[in-house]
Amino acid sequence: MVKDALFWEKHGDKIRCFLCPHNCSIGEGQYGLCSVRTNMEGKLKTINYGEITAMALDPIEKKPLYHFHPGSKILSVGSFGCNFSCGFCQNYSIAHYRAKSQNFSPEDLIEACRQIDDNIGIAFTYNEPSIWYEYIYDTSKKLKEMHPEYKVVLITNGYIQVEPLTKILPYVDAMNIDLKSFQRDYYKKICGGDIEHVLKTIEKSHDKCHIEITTLLVNGLNDSEEEVEKLAAFLANLDKNIPLHLTRYFPNYKIHRPPTDIDVMLKAREVASKYLNHVHLGNV
Repeated sequence: MVKDALFWEKHGDKIRCFLCPHNCSIGEGQYGLCSVRTNMEGKLKTINYGEITAMALDPIEKKPLYHFHPGSKILSVGSFGCNFSCGFCQNYSIAHYRAKSQNFSPEDLIEACRQIDDNIGIAFTYNEPSIWYEYIYDTSKKLKEMHPEYKVVLITNGYIQVEPLTKILPYVDAMNIDLKSFQRDYYKKICGGDIEHVLKTIEKSHDKCHIEITTLLVNGLNDSEEEVEKLAAFLANLDKNIPLHLTRYFPNYKIHRPPTDIDVMLKAREVASKYLNHVHLGNV
């Protein structure tokens, strides 16, 4: 569904989008790097409003969130599009291609959420939720106003500008934020973004809602003890109780290195645990 988008300005015959730090300059009929925000007759539109490509009832631990209502289940939904281009993407088929979707209005999704027994809320996941912004904002705001007992969760890369982040945070209960690496070059070359804005998202969110951090340790690229130590020290400086999930890489999409060695994963947990109180291993 095509919908008016937020956070943009007109610059001549182009539109500058200010939702994420790419700040795409979009000509008539063209799309931003996310593939879902487009210049349509001089106005910025989003084409994935309400378009759901995947829906499942998941254990909250699968997000992964280990310290937010453990043992509960949450309705997980996703759309299409992403503002990163990670070479190891596990969901590239829906993140970078327009997958078959079904449209749900915010009211439809809220009703679906309420009809499921033992469901604590809605998790926006699978693709990058921040570029599904208008729909997530409308749905989360209505859910919280109508049924505040339900939880809103974002599984995100954290690559969002401060203004939209600040606007939506009051309606978010928890986030798992991917901190892909602690290297600027890794973010630029492997993910197509920059680390500074992700760190800023973590800094601005950690005391506004529950957050947990996930880092995929890719064999030979970001799995050194030195890098893990710097990453853990950054988080500990904010709060030693921020949970960190160190996840084992397996070949996927465009990266075909061997899986990360188990001994490397175990050592990474040992290093991070010197700084943080909750360090978990995933995919091992």
